[in-house]
Amino acid sequence: MSDTLFPEFSQEDERYMRMALALAEKGRGQVSPNPMVGAVIVKEGEVVGKGYHSRYGGPHAEAIAIADAGLRADGATLYVNLEPCVHFGRTPPCVEKIAKARILRVVIAIKDPDRLVNGKGIEYLRRSHIHVDVGLLEAQARALNQAYFKHRETGLPLIILKLATALDGKLATSTGDSRWITDEEARRYSHQLRTESDAVMVGIGTILKDNPQLTVRLVTGHNPLKVILDTKLRMPADAKVFDEGKTLIFTSRESLARRESYDAAKVSFAAVDLTEDGRLNLKKVLKELGRRQIAQLLVEGGGMLASELLRQGLVDRFICCINLSFLGKGIGYTDTIEYSNINERICLKDVKVSWLGKDLRLEARPCLPDSSRK
Repeated sequence: MSDTLFPEFSQEDERYMRMALALAEKGRGQVSPNPMVGAVIVKEGEVVGKGYHSRYGGPHAEAIAIADAGLRADGATLYVNLEPCVHFGRTPPCVEKIAKARILRVVIAIKDPDRLVNGKGIEYLRRSHIHVDVGLLEAQARALNQAYFKHRETGLPLIILKLATALDGKLATSTGDSRWITDEEARRYSHQLRTESDAVMVGIGTILKDNPQLTVRLVTGHNPLKVILDTKLRMPADAKVFDEGKTLIFTSRESLARRESYDAAKVSFAAVDLTEDGRLNLKKVLKELGRRQIAQLLVEGGGMLASELLRQGLVDRFICCINLSFLGKGIGYTDTIEYSNINERICLKDVKVSWLGKDLRLEARPCLPDSSRK
């Protein structure tokens, strides 16, 4: 059996797919660079099995759901938010388990963009005489695994720029004092973003000024890889980022020779080309991070790095926690951006605004005019 070109889905189909999406969400921050996947098995209107991918290298959602259902999977319908895998990786192919379980119908939210799958799982299921319907809640499924889709489709990580500012857009006072602009709830949210990301990146200016740990402390979760941009390799050997977890420093090829003064057990290095104005080429930095399987990158500052990422149109998600105060003459995050024509300005789309304790949280997608995207 094969699916129709435009399958019709029932309200029950949608309900079970939303259940699969909710299950998938439980794997956030635990499974990257794999996608978050949830699976629900339904027979005669009853949920007989469910599961989700809970850790990288662990069992896949479909396999867990099938084991949960047992013999009741025979003749049932499987709902899954991403196309089942068809290749051997850290676990056997899910499509084989689905066929052996004698499941009759599979409803898939969206095809897997990975070149090893990308329709091959659907083809396998159809050849096994399983009815396959694709496209239920596709937009929601893509949004759930936004980082995975970007990484698989472009080789680049999803870039989240997260800032904490006063109402006038300042990151710090004129003397560089910034602790703390926002209240504890906003800081806890920052730590949640860290544990959901594969890496957190700052410039050397932030290290020299604040000496941050860049670890996860206010919530429970794993520490991301710490990425430091340091063109001239001014990084202090006793910086707090070396106290716990792994650190990767991007520097110039000229400065790379001085890496021997650092503890190789705590830090690794990558050299990238410089731009004409002597800065690290951000696009090449992001390409190298993608090659290292960084699917989601959280950027926390400082102002110069944030400004350059915005100016070059490299930010996918912009998150700003805004304290209702003014810092006046201070340090901002748009200092390298200058326009002579107002139509060249960066605009925000898909804007969401909410309260985070006493602070405002603004989340949006920055957009450059088409004419400025090169």
